[in-house]
Amino acid sequence: MSKLAVVAFGGNALLRAEQKGTIEEQENNAYDAGKNLIHLINRDYNLVLTHGNGPQVGNILLANSAGLEKYGIPNMPLDVSVAYSQGFIGYILEQQLRNVLMAEDLDRDIISIITQVLVNKDDEAFQNPTKPIGPYFTKNEADQLTKESNVIFKEDPAGRGWRKVVASPTPLVIFNRRSIEKIAREGHIVIAVGGGGIPCYYVAENKLQGIDAVIDKDLASALLAQQIRADKLFILTDVPKVCIHFNTPQEKAIDRMNISQAKKYLKEGQFTEGSMAPKIRAAIHFIERSGKDTIITDTNLLGVDNGGTRITIV
Repeated sequence: MSKLAVVAFGGNALLRAEQKGTIEEQENNAYDAGKNLIHLINRDYNLVLTHGNGPQVGNILLANSAGLEKYGIPNMPLDVSVAYSQGFIGYILEQQLRNVLMAEDLDRDIISIITQVLVNKDDEAFQNPTKPIGPYFTKNEADQLTKESNVIFKEDPAGRGWRKVVASPTPLVIFNRRSIEKIAREGHIVIAVGGGGIPCYYVAENKLQGIDAVIDKDLASALLAQQIRADKLFILTDVPKVCIHFNTPQEKAIDRMNISQAKKYLKEGQFTEGSMAPKIRAAIHFIERSGKDTIITDTNLLGVDNGGTRITIV
């Protein structure tokens, strides 16, 4: 019987830090990422793919600003920008994965789903925005924009400038989750919850509305994996294994740990916020609610025996 896996790609699966973001670069990266999925298909996994959108949504916001300044084209809100990114990233992933499947003589439908995710408008995250998005500004530019729009800016820790920060609320419900599960279990590949999903809330009874926020992609992927009863969650990053004492002489790669150990390492501050810590929290979320394993690894080790760090219930 086929198993169901959720595979969470990072934003760098399509656009890497040293690249400009041309369509050719993103297509080549998507093709390379797709080739690694063949290992899972050959192991009888049905697949739901999720993806980050950090670099892409930043570029969309830059284009918004340029269009407003030069042509007076109205800015679109953040939730609409996330929807933009889901559409074009889904298209690139779908097309390049189809090319991979044809090269392997495999025939699967691939369906990209624009995915809304319910959040609570009273989530405490809205009182303390922390998620940086969009371009960098000088302090003077940031101060002026704050006066004009009440947008909150924070300085980048690496000194690259000031960036807008928005709330990162907890995802509660993945819309269309039943259809996502049904399509995937029928043997087709589904792309969903791009960029953590489009955040929305009930502005009134039976009335949904988007909200200016960004949902953590890994946590949304973990929630999706739980809600569609996935057998395994793969969280892909740019290191082969989770490490403690990272970037120190005492660095140690972890082959396997249970969630008690993971919580202990989190409490000790072993994992960096904005990097590995959210992935560990997402793994814990999925494992506690499903009892199934999570694997955190590099894209190139997807499906490789003993590849990555396996996190288990006990």
